[in-house]
Amino acid sequence: MTEVNLRHAVRALVLDPADRLLLCRFVLPGPAGPFVVWAAPGGGVEPGETLLGALARELDEEVGLAVTGAPPHVWHQEILDPGISRGHDGVVNDYFLVRTGPFAPRGRLDDAALAAENMHGLRWWPLREVVEYEGPDLFSPRDLATPLTALLRDGVPRRPVRLGL
Repeated sequence: MTEVNLRHAVRALVLDPADRLLLCRFVLPGPAGPFVVWAAPGGGVEPGETLLGALARELDEEVGLAVTGAPPHVWHQEILDPGISRGHDGVVNDYFLVRTGPFAPRGRLDDAALAAENMHGLRWWPLREVVEYEGPDLFSPRDLATPLTALLRDGVPRRPVRLGL
């Protein structure tokens, strides 16, 4: 049996009091040219780091938000695709719900460091705009509107919901 090398990452569903979701704008290279993906802030778990330790570091670096306590683990995603993360056979994303007051996101990393990670901006998205979006950009996960609607409607699940691509 062949061992699968997956990149483990954490992501934060950062919601403000109006239930707007903070998403990062990633501009990624593709065979037909660059494309845009809107994804929750977060990133790779470093060796020896806990999931919550990685989440706290990533939120500080990318959006300037301090994580307090242990936010609930709400979604789990596994994607087997060697094209999705260089040097890996796929990714595992664990999503945590982080409620916060309104703030202007700006992390510790400067624009050049963020661009080196393909990140080019942040935006607060109301659920309605995620659901109704018909533009050329993608969301990650692709059907973000469905699990986000369920999370806002039903609250935190007892166990993390498994997501598709």
